[in-house]
Amino acid sequence: MFGISPLGWVHTLGSLPAIPAALYMFVRYGRIVPRSGAGLVYFVTMLIGASTVFLVAKQPASVVVGVVTLVLLLAGYGVGFLSGLGKVATYLETLFLSLTAFLLLLPAVSETLRRVPDGHPLVTDLQSPILMGAQAGLLVLLVVGLTAQILYLRKQGRRSASGVESPVYSSKSR
Repeated sequence: MFGISPLGWVHTLGSLPAIPAALYMFVRYGRIVPRSGAGLVYFVTMLIGASTVFLVAKQPASVVVGVVTLVLLLAGYGVGFLSGLGKVATYLETLFLSLTAFLLLLPAVSETLRRVPDGHPLVTDLQSPILMGAQAGLLVLLVVGLTAQILYLRKQGRRSASGVESPVYSSKSR
């Protein structure tokens, strides 16, 4: 079905839960929060997806996306454990993990458009205006989303400096 191999289904179904986990955290916290239940789901499923891409990739760009995703994912989850970075760690965490969400959605949208509906996909050419528009839309969403996240973090940082506890910087979300 959809021209996906059994290993391709493992890759697809293994990484699919990362999308609702990321959406939940974006809505709830304004960013992906690594040290949360949804953050754990996101990490594990992104790790499955990014690791298995090497087994199913047909394009060299897919391997590059997989490597970059793994590096950003590990950096995003690891930066919070580095002492001495303070609130900069939250900014880096947000940047790295938002980029992983973008790198998840980019091939997910492209592959969906190139496979659905089964037998008569919406897109048959990588240069299709529909595909190019969808990818451009994701890029705009990334830029606008990162800008909003950074502004929100700055606002929360000012609030915590005035003595008001912020869920974004609190130990529960970090």
